[in-house]
Amino acid sequence: MADRIYLDHAATTVMLPEAVEAVTAGMRDWANPSSPHAEGRAARAALEKARREVAAAYGWAHELVFTSGASESLQMALGRSMAPRRLISAVEHDSVLRHSEGAQVLPVDPDGILRMDALQAALAAGPRALVGVQWANSETGVRQPIAEIAAHVHAADGILLVDAAQMPTRADEAVLRHADLVAVSAHKRGGPPGIGALLVRDFGVLLPMGGQEKGYRAGTENLPGALGYSVAVQVTEDLAPMAALRARLEVAILAAGGDVVAAKCPRSPLIGAYRMPGVSAAAQLIRFDLAGISVSAGSACSSGSMRPSHVLGAMGWEEPALREVVRVSFGRGTTEAEVDAFTTLWRQIADEARTRAA
Repeated sequence: MADRIYLDHAATTVMLPEAVEAVTAGMRDWANPSSPHAEGRAARAALEKARREVAAAYGWAHELVFTSGASESLQMALGRSMAPRRLISAVEHDSVLRHSEGAQVLPVDPDGILRMDALQAALAAGPRALVGVQWANSETGVRQPIAEIAAHVHAADGILLVDAAQMPTRADEAVLRHADLVAVSAHKRGGPPGIGALLVRDFGVLLPMGGQEKGYRAGTENLPGALGYSVAVQVTEDLAPMAALRARLEVAILAAGGDVVAAKCPRSPLIGAYRMPGVSAAAQLIRFDLAGISVSAGSACSSGSMRPSHVLGAMGWEEPALREVVRVSFGRGTTEAEVDAFTTLWRQIADEARTRAA
């Protein structure tokens, strides 16, 4: 894989060497944290230290429940919050849509931002509601106005759930100040797969189920994963270089006749979505992959099926345009040379398409 260009960090990030070492040490010295003997007590101490370190890295001063990842965290929040109703935006991740049977789906504007009039009307139309929104959309990078959403939710005595799987640590003070429940994931931040967390402001909004994690999750704790997670999130992510790389890419995309999805909207600096008119995303992915460049067409949970993007559909995109969009996402180690290699091939594919259409 060393000779390939990896531009799919929103699907998963490369595991940091420090995290690999921490996981390895955790496996070597592993004992069940629930055991009463000396080894178990040592494991428990290590687990609680990791819990404090992960919470501190995000700037979270409240409760933290370790899970298997953001998808489980979201399922836990959606399934066990104390609110009788669920309201979610139409651009939420597949894992939210799958676990939101009976939820009211709220529309977004053409940039993918939750419509506040629809949110206010839905909140006023019934009893207390859990409202689920993403910090940043995993396909487009579009960021939701968390503080504004929270003001409406809390004015109606609602509970705000933020899917922050794509959020770097301490990237948005509004999430820390206003969210009641926050889903996060290690493998999006250079940590190991199979470990994540639900950040909980007050356990009073969440029904317990017994078992481990203070009674909020059953199953033996993943101590090696927690150790790797705690190390990974303490390694600083410098977002400024990645924002510069995305800007460099988007200048080239526009010059080559492509479209930038939600170009003027607040977006995560790590994610961009781009349309190549006349060329399907499937065809683009094949060309890029054969050339040694890894990108995707939407979130990893849905791009494998190559279904039309429900996110772009909710934003008002129609066929065939919504099938011509690929996602490029940046991470630690992404370079200008890699971005330039991508844009060079992008221009070549786009030029070929225009020649065929002429």
